Amino acid sequence: MIKVSSIKQHMYCPLKLYHQIHLDSQENKNYQLAIEIKKLKIDIQDLIQKNMRKIRKEMTLTEIESILSENIDPYIKSTTHSIISMNLGLEASQINEIIDEAYFSIKMTSLKVKQAMTILDKNAFEVIDMFFPNCMYSYLIKDQSLDIIGICDKIEIIDGKYYPILLKSNKPPLKGVWDQDAIELVANAILIEEEFSTDVYVGFVDYEKIGDRRPVVMDVDLRKSYFNVLREVKEIIENKKMPNVKKSPKKCEKCEYKEICLKN
Repeated sequence: MIKVSSIKQHMYCPLKLYHQIHLDSQENKNYQLAIEIKKLKIDIQDLIQKNMRKIRKEMTLTEIESILSENIDPYIKSTTHSIISMNLGLEASQINEIIDEAYFSIKMTSLKVKQAMTILDKNAFEVIDMFFPNCMYSYLIKDQSLDIIGICDKIEIIDGKYYPILLKSNKPPLKGVWDQDAIELVANAILIEEEFSTDVYVGFVDYEKIGDRRPVVMDVDLRKSYFNVLREVKEIIENKKMPNVKKSPKKCEKCEYKEICLKN
């Protein structure tokens, strides 16, 4: 089956996807590492949610931050140690990024919780649904008819409606979302529609670096773009069709396959 991650990689560089699929086995390691990092970030959010239940409306902002931070450091340390032992190539810079994002999330959540408790005159456990709606994390979905498999980072369920959420650590554009993020999101939306026999009209990309959630409408044009990309990905994977791509100095300089591309 074709992975949604392959569609995402195609959006970044079709030729890199070709090399990953047909030249080496590094793709599986990268895929597994991405899953482990996603799971860690989800667990961190779960810890923050549990800690939030201890917060009372009379607490100061400093006290709130301290409570939300409980057990975060040891959990990150033990989990990243386990990932390193799996030899998936987790780097120190990635660990630092995970820590920075966790504490940025704690600071933002502290401010929002304090404001909500003040306005509503309630303790945190009484307003927790405002910050953590009913949802499913890292949900694996297969669509046999399209031969697609993917893991949805997060699916929020509000009033019976399903909303796919992408968790992204990269920098966002000034407005909207990146094209590859929109395509990945609509891929998840279509999987959700098939899995739960429902319609998905909108999804969201959470750019965690700045704590910003941006909506994406699942319109006809976006769905058409997704199926065009899917068709190209199938050609690369199943028929070993080498794609033609325009060189991008920023992308090519950092790519591990640049020497192969230069030779060709």
